[in-house]
Amino acid sequence: MAVLAYLVRRLLWGIPVLLLISLITFLLMHAVPGGPFDREKKLPPHIIENLNRKYRLDEPLWKQYLRYMGGVLRLDFGPTYSSTTRTVNDIFREQFPVSAHLGLMAMALAVGVGVPLGVISALRHNTIVDYASMAFAVLGVSVPSLALGPFLMWLFALKLKLLPPATWQGPAYWVLPTLTLGTHYIAYIARLTRASMLEVWQEDYIRTARAKGLGEGLIILRHALRNGLIPVVTVLGPIFAAVVTGTLVVEQIFGIPGLGKFYVQSIGNRDYPVIMGTTLLYGFVIVIANILVDISYAYLDPRIRLK
Repeated sequence: MAVLAYLVRRLLWGIPVLLLISLITFLLMHAVPGGPFDREKKLPPHIIENLNRKYRLDEPLWKQYLRYMGGVLRLDFGPTYSSTTRTVNDIFREQFPVSAHLGLMAMALAVGVGVPLGVISALRHNTIVDYASMAFAVLGVSVPSLALGPFLMWLFALKLKLLPPATWQGPAYWVLPTLTLGTHYIAYIARLTRASMLEVWQEDYIRTARAKGLGEGLIILRHALRNGLIPVVTVLGPIFAAVVTGTLVVEQIFGIPGLGKFYVQSIGNRDYPVIMGTTLLYGFVIVIANILVDISYAYLDPRIRLK
């Protein structure tokens, strides 16, 4: 019951956050010079006037904002200026599941490999295992997806011919994009887990647990790891929101029909509804992810209470 009440309160607090995000995004969009129908070859003034009238861009800004947010309350994110046959809802319906699928697989890979790697590195501190793990972590953090993706494509698809190079047609096509997106976060999570575990491993309650005769495995799982994961869980919220709402570089390299490409294109095209809708979607995912992180705190550390 306490968790449910906490969820309701946090969700209610998320409403003004999303409103503020929407207002700032709306004002910044309209403050940037240019409009959605500006082209290299300028359209005739009467056509621009008709387009502005069609999409109600000739109305005062406050009226445009209220009308748009009224549509958002009905889960209608409006049309897209770049297409007469699709809406922002259509883009979300078709592209967001692809980005979310890729992001969730990359997150699972990052946590599933990064946490054990960090724990092993901490337990084998200053050994060859630790040095090798941290060398991989430094390499993973340093090499950007823009370089890693083409290298993996060249190695596994063109040279070894083990995997298809691009697109998003089935499980075999998912491997290289997931590795490309997940490698950076594996390295980041491994380094953070190692640092946190090294700090926790020196705490008094670990020595007390040993003095009571508890086995090393039980000490690691019940005491050290649960407390050591708190900093890791903290960063998982923003990472989760970033990877499930679209990653332009990875999607562009592998020809994945995700949300990231549409978001970047909408900025260049001044496609206001797509910019607003995608930003609000990202904000909503951030709010939900942070709520889940806070709930995880209470599970990992019983001293933390949800209030």
